Amino acid sequence: MPLPAHLTQRNGELYFEDVALDHLAQQHGTPLFVYSKAAMLDALSSYQRGLAGRDHLICYAMKANSSLAILQTLVRAGCGLDIVSGGELERALAAGCAPERIVFSGVGKSRDDMRRALELGIGCFNVESRSELDTLDAVARSVQRRARVSVRVNPDVDARTHPYISTGLKGNKFGIAHGEVLETYRHAASCAALEVVGIDCHIGSQITESSPYLDAMDRVLDLVDAIEAAGIRLHHIDFGGGLGIDYNGDTPPAADQLWPQLLARLDARGYGDRKVTIEPGRSIVGNAGVCLTEVLYTKPGEHKNFLIVDAAMNDLPRPAMYQAFHRIEPVKPRAGDPAIWDVVGPVCESGDWIGRDRALTVQAGDRLAVLSAGAYCMSMASNYNTRGRAAEVLVDGQTTTVIRQRESAADQMRLETLLP
Repeated sequence: MPLPAHLTQRNGELYFEDVALDHLAQQHGTPLFVYSKAAMLDALSSYQRGLAGRDHLICYAMKANSSLAILQTLVRAGCGLDIVSGGELERALAAGCAPERIVFSGVGKSRDDMRRALELGIGCFNVESRSELDTLDAVARSVQRRARVSVRVNPDVDARTHPYISTGLKGNKFGIAHGEVLETYRHAASCAALEVVGIDCHIGSQITESSPYLDAMDRVLDLVDAIEAAGIRLHHIDFGGGLGIDYNGDTPPAADQLWPQLLARLDARGYGDRKVTIEPGRSIVGNAGVCLTEVLYTKPGEHKNFLIVDAAMNDLPRPAMYQAFHRIEPVKPRAGDPAIWDVVGPVCESGDWIGRDRALTVQAGDRLAVLSAGAYCMSMASNYNTRGRAAEVLVDGQTTTVIRQRESAADQMRLETLLP
């Protein structure tokens, strides 16, 4: 199976762009996240080509990876940002994103979050419930601002992905049910401090087929017909994100192939003049990152062989949370017949595994690269077992920059207080 873009084997070892990964592991220790700037920008450019010539805004969904240097890289390349918390709002500002290019999503925005976003003048709130509309209206009146809103609709479309990352079905917590959308828009239009500007839909994550997007678009445009027939003009249509990446032979459509299909459907329905907003996350950064880890111990057994590494579920939570697959490759492959290993971490949980039944020729002290680790790894990392979060390095050609220092035990305890 080919390696992700910008990851190559040279002279018997693994390189990201023009940097040897083993050298980075020696220099900075492990676990270590390494990101390719070129891989991120290539992924973004596919969206930019697919939307060329259209009025559009690409807002990177920063929950996928919110490291400041990554946000800064994407903002400089033309992205707005999609946030889901007050903390992400502050990160977006720190990374240099203009407030009017920020979209605020998420089901549980607090009054304080709303107030801060309103005072900054963010581009749009994607509202997910009738009660949130009412709260936002009240907060906007209290600060004498108007809140620009779009309503996130739940189109009841199956994204055909893992149930934990499916967001567009009736049983999911996200969005307004299809049958309640028109009345919700009428209510929003009646609120003095709200300005209705768009409609929003996001059906899930790691989607690898075009058909769910096309089905959702048709359902959303049916609603646009009804909303505009009621006299409420929509300035933009937000189709969310969710496009998958190749973890294990997955074949999602390329963004520059998917978006012409969607735009053709938009034109056919008579809405080609509307601004298109999208919020890709994983598909921008997922394959732009690897996690380097060192083999601590080999533990052959009667029924299972365990390869114990220094990365754990606190660094790479996706396998424990979703039974997710990440390719694991030796940084410097060695000769010999492989054995079948379960690659596990040192955390005191049976759920602490990185990969099961992997054919690897390894010894203690070898280093491995866990691939496709750019999304939902560092952003979901924790300090379980008082483990410090890993360092992060950004590669740009031959240049490397440490964009996050390794976290120490002192860093973790800094905000705690002992009893007198």
